[in-house]
Amino acid sequence: MGPVTVPSWASSDAARRSMQSNRSRDTAPELALRHHLHARRLRYRVAYPPIPSLRRTADIAFTRARVAVFVDGCFWHGCPEHYRAPTLNAEYWAPKVARNQARDTDTTAQLRAAGWTVLRYWEHEDPWTVADMVEAVVRGKADLRRTAQPDRISIRCPGG
Repeated sequence: MGPVTVPSWASSDAARRSMQSNRSRDTAPELALRHHLHARRLRYRVAYPPIPSLRRTADIAFTRARVAVFVDGCFWHGCPEHYRAPTLNAEYWAPKVARNQARDTDTTAQLRAAGWTVLRYWEHEDPWTVADMVEAVVRGKADLRRTAQPDRISIRCPGG
């Protein structure tokens, strides 16, 4: 008996190859943000699972401060400013992006319930500005942890 062939979700072989080559980590916006954070002497983990049983990874995680940073792609996560629904294979893409958005919401809720601060940014946002906000939250939480009881820390973050 030969190999079982499963029909592809892609509209063509070229589209399938293109989609398979998309990175899930180390994207240009993520690398730019990491560069700016590292230059500020902030140290972090990359593609880190804050809750290992959840099977989802934060793009950047500050484990001591319990801050998870996500850099969401405009296409994949349905940016209200830049997302344009594809015309080819639209019956696949509309539910796919909706599932991604639902997973993002669920991930954020679960991480917050576990005591993490979640920061989400779009790939088009200026990496310097994002790095400023991330640094303020991470350093602010670190300062608060030295002076307050950790269970009393509550920080509201922009974009999160």
